[in-house]
Amino acid sequence: MGKKTYLVTDTKAERLDAYISSQSGLTRSHVQKLIKEGHVLVNSSSAKAGHKAKIGDRIELTLPAALEGLLIPEDIPLDVIYDDEYMIVINKPPGMVMYPGLGHDSGTLMNAVASISGKLSSVGAPLRPGVVHRLDQDTSGLIVIAKDDTAHHELVKQFREREVEKHYLTLLYGNLKADSGEIKTLIGRSASSRKKMSAKPRSGKEAVTRYEVVKRFKFATLTKVRIITGRTHQIRVHFASIGFPVLGDKTYGKKTAIQFAQKTISFPRQMLHAYSLKLKHPVSGEAMEFTAPMPEDIKKAMEEFEG
Repeated sequence: MGKKTYLVTDTKAERLDAYISSQSGLTRSHVQKLIKEGHVLVNSSSAKAGHKAKIGDRIELTLPAALEGLLIPEDIPLDVIYDDEYMIVINKPPGMVMYPGLGHDSGTLMNAVASISGKLSSVGAPLRPGVVHRLDQDTSGLIVIAKDDTAHHELVKQFREREVEKHYLTLLYGNLKADSGEIKTLIGRSASSRKKMSAKPRSGKEAVTRYEVVKRFKFATLTKVRIITGRTHQIRVHFASIGFPVLGDKTYGKKTAIQFAQKTISFPRQMLHAYSLKLKHPVSGEAMEFTAPMPEDIKKAMEEFEG
């Protein structure tokens, strides 16, 4: 058995199962099972999954031996943009899953990070230690991972308070009408599919996306995007909602190929890349900006449009 202790410091009351899931890296359903089996104590007493975690609560999670050490270091090449004793910034390739989960027990970004980093934040252990934010499997670009708990909490605070600037490049299907603009809607779970998000949900959270056209092609638009909020699938959902889905997105828009000039251009993944990240160093407070070059598949698609 392995024991982990969490002290609730966030002012936002959250269900016990959701809180433990966000801190431990375990799925919510798995956490609920552990709570039901008595592996979780709140202030030394048993509690239900729906208990609201409050400031000052001391939560103890006892992991069965089978769940310990699930993050196995793997020697997978990584494009490291920045690395110090507090954090590491990676340019994630497309197709790489963030951390182990159902159907992906190896070959993930965190398996690779674990092999090159001597230490990682305990927050999110055992499966996603140090994970501050996420990118979809088929989205490439910048990811920051915390190496200690102090840095982790400070970086999470910056993301939560919208102090971090995240910029993306994306190829959209069609020609955007305006050279720049803002999309502002609620985003929540789709009523038709629990695996999808929607810009017209029954209930959801405010989502704000700002964009600027970089270059126009006959059937596509290269667009620079800044997300003010960080909702699940936000960029993909927002542009699909206005009729200009991200090319290659198999879930929203489904524009995976374009035919023109007697040729077909295929997009095996969504043409979305997190190319710029601005934040403050979690310890020194120094303003930092990281950039990741445009991936080859997006560059090749643009060359095809111009050819």
